[in-house]
Order: sequence, then C-alpha cells, then structure tokens
Amino acid sequence: MTRLRCAILDDYFDIALSLADWPAIKDRVEVTVFDKPFASEAEAAGALKDFEIICAMRERTPFPKSLLDALPKLKLLITSGMRNAAIDMDAAKDRQVVLCGTQYSQDPTAPLTMGLILELTRGIGRENARMHAGEPWQSFAGTEIEGKTLGIIGLGKLGSKVAGMAKVFGMNVIAWSPNLTPEKCKEAGVGYASKDELFATSDIITIHVVLSPRSRGLVGGADLARMKPSAYLVNTARGPIVDEDALLVALREKTIAGAGIDVFSVEPLPTDHPLRKLDNVVITPHLGYATRESLQAHYQQMVACIDAFTKGGEPPRRLA
Repeated sequence: MTRLRCAILDDYFDIALSLADWPAIKDRVEVTVFDKPFASEAEAAGALKDFEIICAMRERTPFPKSLLDALPKLKLLITSGMRNAAIDMDAAKDRQVVLCGTQYSQDPTAPLTMGLILELTRGIGRENARMHAGEPWQSFAGTEIEGKTLGIIGLGKLGSKVAGMAKVFGMNVIAWSPNLTPEKCKEAGVGYASKDELFATSDIITIHVVLSPRSRGLVGGADLARMKPSAYLVNTARGPIVDEDALLVALREKTIAGAGIDVFSVEPLPTDHPLRKLDNVVITPHLGYATRESLQAHYQQMVACIDAFTKGGEPPRRLA
C-alpha cells in the first residue's frame, strides 16, 4: 500500500511530533515537518506539490487560490482553529479539497492579553532584563490598573473572558463592537460605550474581534487620536484590524503611552520593522494560542482527522 504524504507546516517550536500519536497513522501516512516559514508562495508551492495532506497552523502559511491550484495532489487540508481567513475556502471547494478544523479546549489568549497589560503598566520584563544585566536598582515607576478603565473591542467568548479577568484586577470595564448591544453588555456585567466614547475614556484598549473584510482597519488614525496620552492599546486579535501605519505615528509622536502587540500585518515580523525599534511598545511573536496544551489539542485532533479520512470515513469538524 502506497502511503499518503502529509506535511505539518510552520512547527516553529519543533514539537508537533511529540504532542500527538502520529505513529498511529504511519501505516497509511508518511509525515514531513516544516519548521520554518516559506519565503514566498512559489517556495511553498514547490515544497508542497507532492503532498496529499497538509496540516496548517493558523494563518502562518496563506492558501490563496493560486497556491491551491499549484498543489494538484492535495486532498485534505486541516487548519488549527475552526476558521482561517488565510485559506480561500471557495477555491478549496472548487478543487474538491476536504477542509477541516480543530477546536480549542480553552483559549490561552486572554491570559496573554492580561500579561501584556501588566508588562505595559508595571514593566516586569523590562526590569527583569535590567536586573540580569546588573543595572542600577529601580528605574521604572509603574502604573496601577486597579480603578482604571479597560475598553474591550469585541465582547465574544474571548472578550468576555478578558472582561472577567480585568474585573478581578479591580478594573472598570466597558465594551463596544459594531454589533454589540447594551443588553449584551449588561449580561456580561460590563458597561456599554460607543466607539468614540470607548477610545476617549479608556485607560487601556484591547481588541478581540475576528478579522474579516468588515473589521480590517477597524481601528484607524482618528480612533487613536481620541485616546488619552496616558492610554495603551493592546492587540492580540489580528494585525490588520489596526492601521499599523497610524499606530506607528501615534507611538513615535507619543500621542499615546504605548502598545502591546502580539499580531502583525506581516508575520513573521521582519527584523527591520520599525516596531522593533520603539521603546514604548511591547511586542511578542504571536504567542496568543502558542501553549503546549493548546498545540497538543490541535495536533491530536489533526491525527484523528487524518485517521478517519484515510479509513474512508467522514473526517470530524469538516469546514468544506
């Protein structure tokens, strides 16, 4: 029996094979791991043209129609998560590629959001680096978040989780999104605000909406201009939701106090990107979902999906 070829993409931590029972399908599937991002679509097409199965990690490798058309053998494409804006689903359907997803047992992005807030206001990582470098004792007087106002853009499952954590820290929480209602805010125990009110009154603003054509550029220069000079912006959602050029202007001119950014318009973030050179921004390399527990859940579900597919059954969590 000829085994199908399976590519595991973007395993930057080199842990995919250790987190799931890949040997359970080795009689039917030959697995190859790619631990670095592709430099271009052409490179991805060349590397993946002979694979029947591809396991994609979030939006790290985009799959537009042009790439899907360049993969003639592809039969099964699995993405971590139940949505992926970087995959052309219509093209996958046209190509009769089976598209499946994986589910989170719990979302680790909310704790990371609070970590970015604490780093911005208390400088924990900065002071840790100074201590290890042998620099003088105490240089940074932090800001308390208790009693401050947290403005949440998007009060879905993740935004509501962040709201609950923030309230434990004693923060006042308000929220807005295009479809959010005062009734929904009341159910979540937070205040409702218009978009203008949220940007003008919040001490910290955090973004938790899904990237879509409607949310792309949702936070622009006019919104940033309404923020207090002492306020911070946190984005652990998706980079294109914020006008990155406008944010760079606000940070350079210090019209806002700073930002905590885990997601970017281009990922991986280029080494010469101007965000890397600013001292009033905390940047992390898209760590929101990147925990061992989360990755283990995704890879285990990928193995189960491949197992069902190669046995002729209906794979679970089919998206297309």
